[in-house]
Amino acid sequence: MLVELKQKSQVTIPSELVKKLKLKPGDKLEVEEKDGCLIITPVEVIPRAQMWFYSKEWQADEQKVEQQIREGRVKTAKSKEELFKGLGLDEI
Repeated sequence: MLVELKQKSQVTIPSELVKKLKLKPGDKLEVEEKDGCLIITPVEVIPRAQMWFYSKEWQADEQKVEQQIREGRVKTAKSKEELFKGLGLDEI
């Protein structure tokens, strides 16, 4: 698709691509140059306070938990008393 560079370095993304990629006003787009080409990639910005969730360590632990759930290696409790008893603890 051919687009035109406008004043203030603006480019309009064709509507069919906006629809296909489900873009909406306010979405963030990363623009990078590679071998003389511009690459525009939609991105999600994660608030700094939530970055811990996306760390390699946390995601590895999430994968372990998901595996345990798939294998049925989880327990549930209907009350805190039942939970403490299942953990071998006296009620706190």
